Amino acid sequence: MKKFIMSAVAATMVLSPLAVSAADAAPQHRQTTTVKYKNNGRKVVTTRTVQRQSPYRQPQVLNNQYRNWRKGERFDRRYAQNYHVIDYHRYRGLRAPPRGYHYVRSGNDAVLVGITSGLIAAVIGGAIR
Repeated sequence: MKKFIMSAVAATMVLSPLAVSAADAAPQHRQTTTVKYKNNGRKVVTTRTVQRQSPYRQPQVLNNQYRNWRKGERFDRRYAQNYHVIDYHRYRGLRAPPRGYHYVRSGNDAVLVGITSGLIAAVIGGAIR
């Protein structure tokens, strides 16, 4: 009997992460329907579907609306437009970055970011044309 119980416990421990990951992978959404009656007697039906994103998915940028960076924020390259590390020699108005920092392009802005911390030290707007 002990062998049977131990094998059942072992099977449960092996299969439980698979069941949880399948539940997380399934799209989770909720549909809301709103019915309104106007003064002229017409009926307006609005259906809205809200889908909950998984915490493992990349955030999506809607309608090319990117972030405006500010000093002291944490830089996240997923929200940057045209992200790449730039060489300060190629652009006028950029000084040599201090040790532990580098310039990053986000749209037409040059952002001075700490390499290890990701904190923004300065934002030079319109530095890249």
